[in-house]
Amino acid sequence: MSNIFQLALEKNNINRPPVWFMRQAGRYHTHYQQLRQKYSFIDLCKKPELACEVTLGPVEDFGFDAAILFSDLLFPLEVMGMGLQYNPSPKLDWHLQTLDDLKKLKYGDKLVSQLDFQAEAIGMIRKVLRKEVGLLGFVGGPLTLFFYAANGTHQNKLTDGVFAGFVEKLLPLLADNMIAQAKAGVDAIAIFDTSAGEIDLKTYKAQVLPVLKILLERFKYTCPNTPVIYYAKGIGHDFWEELKKLPIACLGIDWRHDIAQTLSSWHQHFAIQGNIDPSWLLLTQQELEIKLRHIFMKVKQLPLNMRKGWICGLGHGVLPNTPDYNIRLFIKLQKEIFAYEICS
Repeated sequence: MSNIFQLALEKNNINRPPVWFMRQAGRYHTHYQQLRQKYSFIDLCKKPELACEVTLGPVEDFGFDAAILFSDLLFPLEVMGMGLQYNPSPKLDWHLQTLDDLKKLKYGDKLVSQLDFQAEAIGMIRKVLRKEVGLLGFVGGPLTLFFYAANGTHQNKLTDGVFAGFVEKLLPLLADNMIAQAKAGVDAIAIFDTSAGEIDLKTYKAQVLPVLKILLERFKYTCPNTPVIYYAKGIGHDFWEELKKLPIACLGIDWRHDIAQTLSSWHQHFAIQGNIDPSWLLLTQQELEIKLRHIFMKVKQLPLNMRKGWICGLGHGVLPNTPDYNIRLFIKLQKEIFAYEICS
């Protein structure tokens, strides 16, 4: 039987909308802070039993409807030979600057085995996660990984051959990583393309969309029944029109869009994930409750068919200084307002 997270991805959820947050397992959470006193960030990601514990922490503490693997989207760059340290922010050993730099990148079918710790963690999580809770894996979007690799946006590198050479080596690894996570037991794979809004639509259509198409074709050939969530910050309707051409089940949107209007206009094309402003969770509880009630009631007033595919969450990741009690308030209000939403 499908859980409400899976049903929402299918745009077939007539129950309370599921809720999960990007970065729901992270620095804001007391459980995570306690683990970080004992272990390094790398250990929490790469030791499967620890990644499992971090992943499950917020689900057990707050009651989220989906867990997301605790990991880092930059690990494929490390596997490709770019090095990676956290002090405390991520830093690569070198960056792509010229076409000659592409020669230093590693590639090949065996590289994905260096990411086996993710699949092992997913297997552990799957064994203990309650059936009514969904499970997500994730990767970074090709454009976002390129911008990290190139140490900034460097839009000129999208057209001088550096981006093309980079993704030629990246895509097989990224697709294999997605496949490995799907086979390990996730319900969906998220692609986080947080840098998408840093380029214009013309460049996105010419350079990024074809790359996403290849990535998704590779993934869907092996895992046709695993839904894909695509989150891109800073893009709007003109980009979404292009994304309709791809096998994306769910569109993650940032906080700049009216969620009720988005559901009304786009519910036939995608499940929609989002999109409360993460900064709201820094407000007083009274201020937060007023804002959340307003948003939740706007969505609840929509016809059910327009919100069967809504996955409630934030428009970006949880901010590090977010108090636990505001997470609890968010989930409590969401569950109260949408309680007993069972219709024929």
